[in-house]
Amino acid sequence: MSSRIRVVVAKPGLDGHDRGAKVVARALRDAGMEVIYTGLHQTPEQIVETAIQEDADAVGLSVLSGAHMTLFRRVLELLGERDARDIVVFGGGIIPEADIPELQQLGVAKIFTPGATTQSIVEWVRANVAQAVA
Repeated sequence: MSSRIRVVVAKPGLDGHDRGAKVVARALRDAGMEVIYTGLHQTPEQIVETAIQEDADAVGLSVLSGAHMTLFRRVLELLGERDARDIVVFGGGIIPEADIPELQQLGVAKIFTPGATTQSIVEWVRANVAQAVA
């Protein structure tokens, strides 16, 4: 029997709007995953520390502030420094389509833009993170 997928859902930076992150966290939890929601105003350092301490399989970042390039990059750098590149990073929020290829080059596995359904997020996590857990 394989273990449950463990996902840290985080709101990095100064953005104070977390409704979407909470909806995604609830959907993942309802789908049988273990979810750790870190709350608002987390630094990349706090997010990576939580992911490592919680033995997370994935980190889902929600960014609405426009600081996605800086915040995603820093989380990925810190995961690399901590030899934790096996943790799958995905995200969502207000992220311009033009920035998605660069984020993917940095190592972000998937970006969900406004309008993505919770079902599509759950299915993607199951298909792309479950491989690392099995």
